Amino acid sequence: MSSQPVVPYKEQDKSKKVQVAEMFNNISHRYDFLNRFLSLGIDRYWRKKAIATLKDASPKLILDVATGTADLAIEALRIKPEKVIGVDISEGMLAYGQIKLERRKLTDKIELRLGDSEKLLFQDNYFDAVIVAFGVRNFENLEQGLLDIQRVLKPGGQLVVLEFSQPTWFPFKQLYNFYFHYILPTIGRLVSKDSSAYTYLPESVRAFPDGKRFTAILDQLSYKESTCKALTFGICSIYTAKK
Repeated sequence: MSSQPVVPYKEQDKSKKVQVAEMFNNISHRYDFLNRFLSLGIDRYWRKKAIATLKDASPKLILDVATGTADLAIEALRIKPEKVIGVDISEGMLAYGQIKLERRKLTDKIELRLGDSEKLLFQDNYFDAVIVAFGVRNFENLEQGLLDIQRVLKPGGQLVVLEFSQPTWFPFKQLYNFYFHYILPTIGRLVSKDSSAYTYLPESVRAFPDGKRFTAILDQLSYKESTCKALTFGICSIYTAKK
């Protein structure tokens, strides 16, 4: 990992956490559209695959960290939990997520809260499962965030992380890198009107310790049975582990 944190707004002297919250507030009005458009809709498939890893465990209470506009929390209802609580540091993202829940009449099943993923306001051993989609690379302190997730998990509870990774297969690696570093930031900038957000995306993915490096961090933090499964030629990976 880089010694200097990757941040969206390099000209600012604010912490990564503050900048990430500001960035997501800025792009929240276009976030869902850009997700679908820039991933060609594949992000929905990735979320389905991530939630499917929890099916056998049948968790009753699930925490969705960095919930954003609640897409993963909504997908989690497929495995019929009693409740999903989503937390995020961006008020803008949560506002759009809340609208989505109200339109779909899901407010009795999913609750959204403003919260810091590294200082979760829940008691120890509280959740049956914790899920995170495209959020851990935005943590200011990755290890601290993972440790606090571990704290709120019940013994034997499961962590599922969905995160971008870097393809290694030729020629897909080269095509992906061209798209990710040139096409995506240009479209993202034009649609979201934020010149930094979709430049930050490839930079943060490049800096993230993906694959075996991430499972090694989970192992070091005393998570058990950590696994990594690459999806779509390695664009994305599902990580699982237990407390």
